[in-house]
Amino acid sequence: MEKPNILYEDKQILVVEKEAGMAVQSAGIGQPDMESRIKAWLSQTSKERVPYLGIVHRLDQPVEGLVVFGRTKEAAAALSRQLAKNTVKKSYLAVVEEELAPGEEKTLEDFLKKERQQAVVCSPSEANAKKAVLTYRVIAAMQGKSLLLIQLKTGRFHQIRCQLSHQGMPIAGDVRYGGSRMLQQKNIALCAWQLELDHPKNGKRLKFMHCPSGEAFISFEEVISRLCDTENGVM
Repeated sequence: MEKPNILYEDKQILVVEKEAGMAVQSAGIGQPDMESRIKAWLSQTSKERVPYLGIVHRLDQPVEGLVVFGRTKEAAAALSRQLAKNTVKKSYLAVVEEELAPGEEKTLEDFLKKERQQAVVCSPSEANAKKAVLTYRVIAAMQGKSLLLIQLKTGRFHQIRCQLSHQGMPIAGDVRYGGSRMLQQKNIALCAWQLELDHPKNGKRLKFMHCPSGEAFISFEEVISRLCDTENGVM
């Protein structure tokens, strides 16, 4: 059994790096998913015959990055409450197909609804419309593309992908939302880069980071490396 990329593990929570192309939860018979992989690993390495693993949030299948799981029902419930109160901070890196001005900052507010497994921008008066808010900052730009640092204020289905596409700057590789096809089509240029949360047992603030590896990020490799070093306190 292949070991999942575990960044942090204790009796309450488990933080892993999800690779692009893998679902968090079962996507169909014969398709690998993080939940099954982690449970199989825990059953081999822990004393629990059937280990508990609570899913509290998800990443889209073609997105890489950080996911936290609860190791107990109580921990999963506590993490879910943090998400509901928006005290879990989730930051993303994305490469979009538009060359923007470095340093530009903007807040996007839209109403979204789900149609045929896709998010669409709609009127706030439409049935099932939900408000979606995110902020972004342009970190760097070159050759018709830009690297964005994104922070979610709400957690809607395909929110980042839909809102950026609606602004005329689709994520590289995100064909579903207007992006150009990439060689490694299992992934899009979106990464759940940072995750901050309060430990459900002792309340300690924890911060985790995953630097992206997708092909669209290669052009911004040096910029991302400096960004990660700065966030880690390395100057």
